[in-house]
Amino acid sequence: MTCRYRCGDQCAEHPPNPTDNPYFGDVLAAALSRRGLLKAGAVVAASAAVLPGLTSRPASAAPGGPPGLDFTPVQPNSEDAVVVPDGYQHDIVIRWGDPILPGAPEFDFDNQTPEAQEQQFGYNNDFCALLPLDGNRRLMVNNHEYTSEEFLFRGYDPENPTEQQVRVAWAAHGLSVVVLETGAGAPKPVLDRLNRRITLNTPFELRGPAAGSDLLKTPADPTGTRALGTMNNCSGGVTPWGTTLHGEENIHFYFANADQVTDPVTQERLARYGITGGASERKWERFDSRWDLTQQVNEPNRFGWIVELDPYDPESTPVKHTALGRFKHEGANIRIADDGRAVAYMGDDEKFEYLYRFVSDGKVKPGRSAHARRHNMTLLDSGTLYVAKLTGDSPDEIDGTGTLPSDGEFDGVGEWIPLAHNDTSFVEGMSAAEVYVFTRLAADKVGATKMDRPEDVEPHPTTGRVYAALTNNSDRGPDGKAPADEANPRIANKHGQVLELDDDPAGTRFTWRLLLVCGDPNDPSTYFGGFDKSQVSPISCPDNVAFDSHGNLWITTDSSEALGANDGLYAVPLEGEHRGHVMQFLSVPRGAEACGPVIEDDLVLVSAQHPGELDGASADNPASHWPDGGNSQPRPSVVAVWR
Repeated sequence: MTCRYRCGDQCAEHPPNPTDNPYFGDVLAAALSRRGLLKAGAVVAASAAVLPGLTSRPASAAPGGPPGLDFTPVQPNSEDAVVVPDGYQHDIVIRWGDPILPGAPEFDFDNQTPEAQEQQFGYNNDFCALLPLDGNRRLMVNNHEYTSEEFLFRGYDPENPTEQQVRVAWAAHGLSVVVLETGAGAPKPVLDRLNRRITLNTPFELRGPAAGSDLLKTPADPTGTRALGTMNNCSGGVTPWGTTLHGEENIHFYFANADQVTDPVTQERLARYGITGGASERKWERFDSRWDLTQQVNEPNRFGWIVELDPYDPESTPVKHTALGRFKHEGANIRIADDGRAVAYMGDDEKFEYLYRFVSDGKVKPGRSAHARRHNMTLLDSGTLYVAKLTGDSPDEIDGTGTLPSDGEFDGVGEWIPLAHNDTSFVEGMSAAEVYVFTRLAADKVGATKMDRPEDVEPHPTTGRVYAALTNNSDRGPDGKAPADEANPRIANKHGQVLELDDDPAGTRFTWRLLLVCGDPNDPSTYFGGFDKSQVSPISCPDNVAFDSHGNLWITTDSSEALGANDGLYAVPLEGEHRGHVMQFLSVPRGAEACGPVIEDDLVLVSAQHPGELDGASADNPASHWPDGGNSQPRPSVVAVWR
């Protein structure tokens, strides 16, 4: 059910990357086999064999454990509740439908209107940012990734949605900005002039080198510089200058009638982004021609960007930055290079897609004043866009048996390949505008390395190392796809891994290593940074990452049902004897996904997205009653946790 409404079952489809570019699984498998973690022919059987005893694992925080992580991990579970460690409390900050604008009506599940939803907290909150304001007030910014119409409306008919239902869904997408009052317990929303809803009807500015190109022009916008709305906003980031970045991800299945497009070049471009077929899932094309490719063939090109928002200015126009490329953005996160330039790291969240980096031409103006923000918001419009190519060490010594090679390492090197700089393309046969609008095709041409669903990619705030969550890729090996070989013993990768990069923004070379290879610790194909696997929490499908003030990495998961348990939030030290010691901090309710973590010394925020979204469930047959209990409908919410 989640796959249907979030991404149009993209994982069940043939991946849209048809190239022979190297696959990161090849590199990963070589690295793992050098550590003796995978035994040829045993991976799938071992993984299946350990699942029945999974929930009884004795993961625990070791005495004298790592700073900031002195909690007893929660055990894997399937409860319809948020579960936190002993000694901690939690409460709801805000839920779908709660009023956020002055004068907004109270939520009424059975009497939803677009006008009400435009003034209420949107649906399926994902990325969450918590920004400083004044006194005991904070500013929270949230993504609303997608709508699950069968959970929004009783009696919903997927083949015949009403116009009212469609317009409610348009209003439930987008972003929310909410002022919070902090103090004891969970922060409380305040109806404030800074509060804002951004929906599929909000005007956006298209900026950067592709803005104004013919590829972005439509009948509604002949200038190619003014887009309407944002959607499928997954993860994001907070910039050093106090704005927020939001990734537009699975935009492909919102558009209809790709099968009626006759131009072969346009067909190829659409297909590379997964835009195929006839009627769309939600049938929006019946109520607005911009979702119909026979009417507005360029409209998809106006989605799939990184959005920047100034949450401190409720009158500001949010920006779509074309210089950061167009693909299925999980998000973008910024570090400042030693010379003052902004460096953005990004992942394209689909099987066999790529990692990207952007380096600005301009330098950051210090501070978070309005003047500094105006200057710094131009940094992402001018610079160089790169894609990653990774190479593993000692490939000739790998025989598929797990024998450790002579160098005793499982790491490698990488190169950032330039794609374009402003109006200059570095990709043969493509203009700069084509590189930015069809970035996947450009990356294909330069031989970038295929990855296992690159999601959140974030630089560490003190070490500068970059961490990438690679969620999973079940397509390695079976059904005629790239088979397992001496360089790739981990086939049907259900559980994903976390990659660690040492990158110098002043250059184009980096080194990489694996921090985690996820799954049940009893599975010989898993790896936890060299830490004792009998002491770690099982973890599957890493999605979002964050850091605490002690330098620990925090990870949320998406699809832990691969291990038979609810999704959750996990912490893992990155240095010292506890490196790789994964500990589960919380779990989210049945059917929910853990998203958008905010980690502070005295407060943790987590988005519990799509609670109860299980196959066979709907608003007429709810599988969860979280967070309100009783016979209530499930409502995606932001959860606060404190000691």
